[in-house]
Amino acid sequence: MNFDILTLFPDMFRSPFAESILGKAIEKGLIRIAPHNLRDWAEGKHQVTDDAPYGGGDGMVMKVEPVVRAVGELRQRTPGAKVVLTTPQGKPFRQEDARRLAREKGVIFVCGRYEGYDERIREAVADVEYSLGDFILTGGELAAMAMIDATARLVPGVLGCSESAASDSFSDGLLEYPQYTRPAEFAGMNVPGVLLSGHHKEIQQWRRRHQLARTLRRRPDLLESAPLSAEDRRQLDRLREELDAEKT
Repeated sequence: MNFDILTLFPDMFRSPFAESILGKAIEKGLIRIAPHNLRDWAEGKHQVTDDAPYGGGDGMVMKVEPVVRAVGELRQRTPGAKVVLTTPQGKPFRQEDARRLAREKGVIFVCGRYEGYDERIREAVADVEYSLGDFILTGGELAAMAMIDATARLVPGVLGCSESAASDSFSDGLLEYPQYTRPAEFAGMNVPGVLLSGHHKEIQQWRRRHQLARTLRRRPDLLESAPLSAEDRRQLDRLREELDAEKT
């Protein structure tokens, strides 16, 4: 899968993707991550990519011409690639969005800078706009890195264990259950006995209950859209009763 990034700071992307799982995936040819300097598509001696906003105001605005030229050329290299703008105005990026992008032939990220984009960039090339949350970064590069990481790990073959992604937090709309490894006891803190029992059905039930409990306590909003079984809902009713009892 191809990830192309349009940015004024391509070197920001070198080190983060040279390490760990994604670095190995690049070596194997499973993914390709290519940062491009937007100035390469700008005109003039100084390769200007921004200008003052019409109507006045503080800051500068990203020019439409370099972005449209760059996206057009990159789309020729990867026909059908999805164009993503990183912007605080975009929809919040979620796990389902990462899954959706992982099914694309390629993704072109346009990293915002300055006071934002000339609106015609949205009209001419953008397929979707994403935000990491209700906060402001100095540019869209860090947001693009996070989205690429979340998406690339879902590409078949990238993770060493094919089941890892399926059990991650948000993979089924809920937070992940508590995890433990050796030693079984540390500083008076013990691994729950059921996880040492070898009874797979009991372990599965314990994990689901704690997944529901953790989500209820930390992110109850996720329960509104999570796919829940009738047993899950019965468990949640009991968990809510326990939570109410703790508060009284």
